[in-house]
Amino acid sequence: MLIIDKNNLTASVEEIVNSVKVFDIHTHLYPESFKDLFLYGFDELVTYHYLIAEALRVKEIPYTDFFALSKKEKADFIYDTLFVERTPISESCIGVLTTLNELGLDINCRELDVFREHSKNYSRKEYIDLIFEKANIKKVVMTNDPFDDDEYNFWKNNVELDEHFNSSLRLDYLLNDFRSARYLLIKMGYNVTTSLIGLTKNEIKRFLVDWIKKTKSIYMAVSLPPDFTLPENSTRSILIEDCILEVSYEMNVPFAMMIGVKRQTNPELSIAGDSLGKANIETIEYLCKKYNRNKFMVTMLSRENQHELTVLARKYRNLFIFGCWWFLNNPTLIKEITTIRIELLGLSFMPQHSDARVLDQLIYKWKHSRRIIADVLIEKYGKLLNLGWVLTYEKIQEDVERLFGKNFDDFLLMEL
Repeated sequence: MLIIDKNNLTASVEEIVNSVKVFDIHTHLYPESFKDLFLYGFDELVTYHYLIAEALRVKEIPYTDFFALSKKEKADFIYDTLFVERTPISESCIGVLTTLNELGLDINCRELDVFREHSKNYSRKEYIDLIFEKANIKKVVMTNDPFDDDEYNFWKNNVELDEHFNSSLRLDYLLNDFRSARYLLIKMGYNVTTSLIGLTKNEIKRFLVDWIKKTKSIYMAVSLPPDFTLPENSTRSILIEDCILEVSYEMNVPFAMMIGVKRQTNPELSIAGDSLGKANIETIEYLCKKYNRNKFMVTMLSRENQHELTVLARKYRNLFIFGCWWFLNNPTLIKEITTIRIELLGLSFMPQHSDARVLDQLIYKWKHSRRIIADVLIEKYGKLLNLGWVLTYEKIQEDVERLFGKNFDDFLLMEL
């Protein structure tokens, strides 16, 4: 048993945080068996929508001209704009450089084909293994949408899953555009009508059960706007309370809500055109209180919601808060939010998820987050040492294992 003191605290915490494997509970990644949906390599890394928005903010080019470019041409444009003509100082740019550096590439190289060729030296399976090793990831959770034609066809044909990839059932289309989703449900063989009567509700519940089983999803998830409210007289409210929450309880599959996204604030930017807004925390309180036997996972997009959400998590053990989502995935905010959560919840949450869309992003998103989480822990453990509390290496390792995956595993198994 190694006793921790002020002399070895920093080195010990950093070593533990960097060595513990992570369960990344929310990503948009796919395994190689999903073919074109499996995104990896330099061009995908550099054309991430964060970088698209950043480049088009400073370069006067019509949006339509940019989106008409090939993937390689877009990558060249973004790299020239943000890495050559300007200093790549934003978090997204530094993330690209961190990834290239961790892969052993010279970040000052201006021959982009050198970066492109690197991933081609590996099979797709080998590259997945390489990135998981570099990022020290145990497994990830995908975002699986049966209403997406491309993805639906893979599941219909019983696609094989890599052992590193878990599934989650994404329900945005069902909850945010039921009129359109209805036609797809009918096409899938579910007898749903425009009226949410008993038969339609039962068919929707049958759809949820079928697809949880087919995808082996460990939770259901939806991205919701800032004005999301329950209870209310709306199709979404009925679907959640009369269908999703019943299935969630019966199958012991949590319902994850990612709240605060404003879609297409600038539609000319396509996926890069989304923004955020402050949401109503009382909706989450209503759900946790009324459905106290259900499990809810929540992350919110607005910084202003973070303190309220953390306080609410103190009151309801059926509420699991996780990650610094999307526009909150910046070092300053990760540190602030993680500190607030530790100060109010101790270690009973999940501090981060990557939200990665490109496999390579796992490297920088987790390397950056580990550093910040370690700094917060060092500060808090230092205060314990100042009070004379005895800390051991083994106990800190146990703490970090909780934060990086065990808390979520325990939540999935918890009986309410």
